[in-house]
Amino acid sequence: MAAAGRKGGLVQRARAAKAELPYWKRKTLAEMTPAEWEALCDGCGKCCLNKLEYEDTGVIEQTNVACKLLDTHSCRCRDYANRKKQVPDCIQLTPRKIAAMDWLPSTCGYRLVAAGKDLYWWHPLISGDAETVHRAGISARGRVISETEAGPLDQHIVHWDD
Repeated sequence: MAAAGRKGGLVQRARAAKAELPYWKRKTLAEMTPAEWEALCDGCGKCCLNKLEYEDTGVIEQTNVACKLLDTHSCRCRDYANRKKQVPDCIQLTPRKIAAMDWLPSTCGYRLVAAGKDLYWWHPLISGDAETVHRAGISARGRVISETEAGPLDQHIVHWDD
């Protein structure tokens, strides 16, 4: 009987410890509420940059050309609620899509959580400040041009370290 009591106590302590973890460490992407999902975005803006995919090789090249809806200073969408209406090929991230999107930055909160990794110190959920992603030099701020001004994408290929 004493062993069963100890085991029950261990289970309760384990549950309590898990409950103390931040939601992104105790939930899968699919289990998150819409607000939790949105907060997992670090605000880097890199997912809103145009990419080139070579049909013959499947290689994807990153450009410094931002979607016309990306505010290049805040690195947030100017019309997030209606983005699919204005930009029909805008990809809405979902838990199912994350694994297949290897073009997302390796620093992306969605990719990190999906892989069971920790968020970086500059992530707003860790730092408590949406500006740390920019101060850390992770975001697209100051490094991109709008697609309304850019011209041919192949003249804007970049290779940024994450």
